[in-house]
Amino acid sequence: MKRVIPIAKPVFDREEFKTVREVLESGWLMNGPKVREFEEKFASYCGAKFGVAVNSGTSALHIALLALGIGPGDEVITTPFSFIASADCIRLVGAKPVFVDIDSSTYNLDVEKIEDAVSDRTKGIVVVHLYGLSVDMDPVLEIAEKYGLFVVEDAAQAHGGEYKGRKVGSIGHVGCFSFWPTKNITTGGGGIIVTSDDEVAERARLLRFNGEVRDYRHVLLGYNLLMPEIQAAIGLVQLKKLDGFVEKRRKIAKFYNEEFADLDLVLPFEPEYAKHVYHLYTVRVDAKKRNYILEDLNKEGVQAKVYYPIPIPFQPSYREFGFVEGSFPVAEKVAKEVFSLPVHPALSEEDVNYVVEKVKDILKQL
Repeated sequence: MKRVIPIAKPVFDREEFKTVREVLESGWLMNGPKVREFEEKFASYCGAKFGVAVNSGTSALHIALLALGIGPGDEVITTPFSFIASADCIRLVGAKPVFVDIDSSTYNLDVEKIEDAVSDRTKGIVVVHLYGLSVDMDPVLEIAEKYGLFVVEDAAQAHGGEYKGRKVGSIGHVGCFSFWPTKNITTGGGGIIVTSDDEVAERARLLRFNGEVRDYRHVLLGYNLLMPEIQAAIGLVQLKKLDGFVEKRRKIAKFYNEEFADLDLVLPFEPEYAKHVYHLYTVRVDAKKRNYILEDLNKEGVQAKVYYPIPIPFQPSYREFGFVEGSFPVAEKVAKEVFSLPVHPALSEEDVNYVVEKVKDILKQL
C-alpha cells in the first residue's frame, strides 16, 4: 500500500473516547457543565477572564464583531492573505473589509501600513496570527488606542502561540479560536471567543443563543450557535495536551529548518517577539517551480498543500469590490510561492525523515 503522510491529523487516545462516552451516558448533550468548564479553562489558559464557546471559528469571529457593536457603515481593517472567514465575518455584520498588504517575512499584516488605511468609518482591526505566528501586536494596539478602534485576534491557527510572553487571544479586545479537525487542538469542530470585557462576553453569550437571558425570555435578536457538550468534553482533554502538541510541532519545525537550510527554499521566520506554534510549516519557492514540487511530493505520498492560493480580495465572492492585480503586491507574490508540509504531532520520526528525504530529492532534480 502506498505510504501517505497527511498534511494534518487529529491526535486522540483513550481519554477522549472515555469522556465522550461519559457525556453520552449522562444524557446531557447541550448547554451543560462541560461547556462551562471548557470556557473557563480555555479562557484561563489564554490569560483572559471569559470564554464563550460556539459551534465554529467562523461563528466566533461573527459573534465577536456583533458583540463589539460593529455593523453597517463601519470599516474594519484586515489581511488579504488568510482563510476567507477572516474577512467574510466583517461582511456578515454589514461592515466593509479594508485590506492591508502583508509583511513578506511573517505573512501577517504589515503593521507599518495599517495607519494609512484608517478612515473616519474605521471601527476595528482584525489581525490574523497566520500559520501559528503572532502578529506584531504592540504597533497594532498603539494605532487602535490612537483612533479608538477595537482589535480582534483571529487566532484560529495559533492555539498556545505567544507574543512577548503573553498568549495570543488575550492581547486585543477579543480573541477568536477554531477547533476544526486540522487545528492545533480539536473538538471535532467548534470555536470560542475569549475576552476580559464582561459586557462583550455577556453580549456574545446572548447572541450565540437566540438572545435568551433566561428560559424563554429573549432580549435581542440572536442565533443558535451553541457548542455541544461532547465537543467541550473533547476540548477539555485536548487542552491538557496542547503544550505538548506545541512542543512537538516546534521540534519538527526545528528539524526541518536544519535539514532545509541549504536548499533553495525560504523557511519560516520566527521574530524575537513571538513563539511560533507551527499550525502549518510553510515555505516559499520560485513560483515557476512550486506546482511541480507539490505534484511530485504528493505522488510520493507527502501531502503538501497551498494555504492560500488566491488572496481574499480576488476571490469570486469579492468581485464587487473591484480589486485589480497589483493592489496587494506582497500577498499576490506570496500566494504564488508558498506551500506547506506536514508538521503535526501524529508524525513519527520515520515520517519526518521521509518528508525531508523527498523534499531534498525533488529539489535536487529541479
